Amino acid sequence: MKTLLASLAAFTALTAAASAADLPRRAPPPVFTPVPVFTWTGAYFGINAGYAFDASSNNTSSFAVPAPYGNGTTAYFSQRNQEGFSGGGQVGYNFQFTPGSGVVVGVEADAQYLDFGRSRNNALVVGPLAQGVYLTDPRGLSSLDFFGTVRGRLGYAFDRVLVYGTGGFAYGSGSADRSFGGFAGNDSFRTGWTVGGGFEYALPVDSFLNFFRSSAVTVKVEGLYVNLDRNTRNQGAFVINAANNFPVAYNNIGRRDDEFAVVRAGLNYKFGSY
Repeated sequence: MKTLLASLAAFTALTAAASAADLPRRAPPPVFTPVPVFTWTGAYFGINAGYAFDASSNNTSSFAVPAPYGNGTTAYFSQRNQEGFSGGGQVGYNFQFTPGSGVVVGVEADAQYLDFGRSRNNALVVGPLAQGVYLTDPRGLSSLDFFGTVRGRLGYAFDRVLVYGTGGFAYGSGSADRSFGGFAGNDSFRTGWTVGGGFEYALPVDSFLNFFRSSAVTVKVEGLYVNLDRNTRNQGAFVINAANNFPVAYNNIGRRDDEFAVVRAGLNYKFGSY
């Protein structure tokens, strides 16, 4: 009897072990890998290219030609051909308060080449003009070779899309010798302000455009209005001696704002936070 009970107990134990082996094993809990949340925080640099055009309301200026170069003669200068290519580079830094979506503040500086129309000797002359002289007005936008800005930016990010406004300091200058003989009186440097806005989109990190292995490559479309205020030193129209390309008379009363707009596309490489 004891042998039978021992055999029955052993059989029961073996059966229970076999049944436990057939039960499904409890799988380990899955490892949670958080998805990185994109942030616009970080420094960046990039390039841009676009189109610039005159945005002033006064596109015509006049000049009474003094004797002996004119006799009751008036010249009218039109701001024709004041448009062309603009291109350059920018650097900046953004800070986003909440990753993903949220307010973004930043600062950006850029320097731009300008290719405005270069014909400023398109005066309409009413009355006689002495032989051997011509007229020019260096106040026009075509005297600008480059401009730059230092701006603040304020925007809102919808994940990888940033919509922003921007504004700040602007400056510009041109080559004096592009109008006539490098005359020192042609003070071409000017300062002013700019305002605008745009939107920017961050491409995936593995974008084929990511040549510098940056944390993000962004593309943007931006528009700026630029107003550069000229001072009054020798800013009027000039009578130029064609033989030596030197001014023989000028009107130094001619304060004028240079106003133009720029529409451009850009590419940025962002470094820092992902």
